[in-house]
Amino acid sequence: MTDIRLVALDLDGTLFNNQSKISDKNRAALQAATGRGIHIVISTGRPYSGLPLEQLAGTGIRYAITTNGAAIYEIPTRTCIYEDAMEPSLALPIIRYLLTKDIHMDAFIDGNAYSPLSCLPAAQKLNMPPSIKKYILETRTRLDDFTGYIEESGRSIQKMTLNFYPDESGTLVDRENVKDYLMSIPDIECVSGGYNNLEFTKRGIDKGIGLKKLAGYLGISPDETLAIGDSGNDASIIQAAGIGIAMGNATEDIKAIADDITLSNEEDGVAAALYKYLNLP
Repeated sequence: MTDIRLVALDLDGTLFNNQSKISDKNRAALQAATGRGIHIVISTGRPYSGLPLEQLAGTGIRYAITTNGAAIYEIPTRTCIYEDAMEPSLALPIIRYLLTKDIHMDAFIDGNAYSPLSCLPAAQKLNMPPSIKKYILETRTRLDDFTGYIEESGRSIQKMTLNFYPDESGTLVDRENVKDYLMSIPDIECVSGGYNNLEFTKRGIDKGIGLKKLAGYLGISPDETLAIGDSGNDASIIQAAGIGIAMGNATEDIKAIADDITLSNEEDGVAAALYKYLNLP
């Protein structure tokens, strides 16, 4: 087996337990790996501002693939070492359509999260773990004029995330119409990052591309990488890594493409995989 020099870890549903915390066992495994010179990196759909910096302190983790691969950061300095984002001319027509739907949306720009103020009622009705809902409600800058801000700033959008709430029958309001619309646009990449959301980036951007970019930056071969994830936006990185591992709580399609399946995020599945594949003491 090739020695693993880089391990990419998703956050929600993977490194995090259901309370959005890194368990003591997972933390000990991270420290053991980085202590041996192995690069442990975060691979997430979140923006830089959504990284759990306090929890990561002391783990030795220095890099994060954020927004499904659209931006890679050196964590301690917030230096963006790679970005490939959507120009406003691509994103704005899509956003104007989305604003006609009863959904919650976020735009991740320069590592920060922005959301239309008009989407706040939809956010309050989301059906997801309390820790994730709290994260969405409390970490966004709410804007009265969402499209105006994007037009005036001229800044590119790393990723858009869309969340849907259920009606009385349990059907997710507007999700299928929005999904059909997004899938018809050739210049974007659309996946689900968990909890039935939809996420889109510029076409050709995904976590797998992010892994290859960061591995190249660090002088590491793709064969020397391992990735662990649980949901649709992890498919590309699980396939791109030398070893791709699905969490025990992963969706069935992710388990089907993985080289191995570890324990769930509530059972310290990341630690189990790291001890198994990295020969940690």
